[in-house]
Amino acid sequence: MKRLFDIFWAVMGILVAAPFFILFAVLIFLGDGKNPFFNQVRVGKDCREFRLIKFRSMRVGAEKSGQITVGGKDSRITRIGYFLRKYKLDELPQFINILAGDMSFVGPRPEVPKYVALYSPEQQKVLSVRPGLTDLASLEFIDENILLGHAKDAEATYINEVLPKKLALQLQYVQTQSMLGDVKLIFRTLVKIVR
Repeated sequence: MKRLFDIFWAVMGILVAAPFFILFAVLIFLGDGKNPFFNQVRVGKDCREFRLIKFRSMRVGAEKSGQITVGGKDSRITRIGYFLRKYKLDELPQFINILAGDMSFVGPRPEVPKYVALYSPEQQKVLSVRPGLTDLASLEFIDENILLGHAKDAEATYINEVLPKKLALQLQYVQTQSMLGDVKLIFRTLVKIVR
């Protein structure tokens, strides 16, 4: 049932958002003449790695100077990138990941292998379900990059403070997930983005 929901709404999302896909891709390309899409290896269900797709919001090669982004202080983010990130529009290409079966609309946000390697056996239970576009942790930490922007050591703060809290919320989702709960989370996410 959940997979059928994901397929239907991913197709609808791609069709409706197609003009925006083209517009954002062109604007990003005009900024520096580089690929408008960003692919990154993430860890999905049953520890299977996949390539997550986003609109590129940072300068090419920016990832080499660190995985973590730090809000308004991060000079790696492009002008159009700030806009896309603010309204979570850089995530739109993940409809393709959902259609491919790598992700779901709702589920624990997928992490990079570097951070998944730090999970305890209990925390690894979040890998028993498909990762999602949104979840409880996404709502709680919707301004995560701003929070990390105020930290002395953004990566240490992420690993020691933010990640454990996110994983606790994700484990809560895994234990209580339901279709009705997923629909509620999708609406809560849309409302929070608009606000």
